Amino acid sequence: MYELKTKENDNSVIEFIEKVESLKKREDAYKLLDIFTETTGYQAKMWGPSIIGFGSYHYKYGTGHEGDAPLVGFSPRKAKISLYFATGDTKREELLKKFGKHTSGKACVYINKVADIDVDVLKELIHQSIKFLRETYPEK
Repeated sequence: MYELKTKENDNSVIEFIEKVESLKKREDAYKLLDIFTETTGYQAKMWGPSIIGFGSYHYKYGTGHEGDAPLVGFSPRKAKISLYFATGDTKREELLKKFGKHTSGKACVYINKVADIDVDVLKELIHQSIKFLRETYPEK
């Protein structure tokens, strides 16, 4: 049976951020920590070794695969900062058009720095992601 590597754990979010080598990325990580905490109302938790997540939901796919994941999150990686929002939500693409300088993959949105993006749109993306996931995977 496949075991999910990215699980919520008790590692310190602050200790993780303090280990970010680039001072600028560390400063941006603290800015994002404040924005995500204020916007979600959830306390930041580490998910796996490098994702800072907020809230959680339980998903179950038609294949039978299931697990837990953060509602939203971010990770200050070496190359870029990864932002995690729900995929499959049509409003995500609309919001990303107004977001500012970024690239996106299937599950992540990548930014170089917080100054490149519209923080109000970031807050909308956070709210929309949580709303979408709560509707798609209601709590039991």
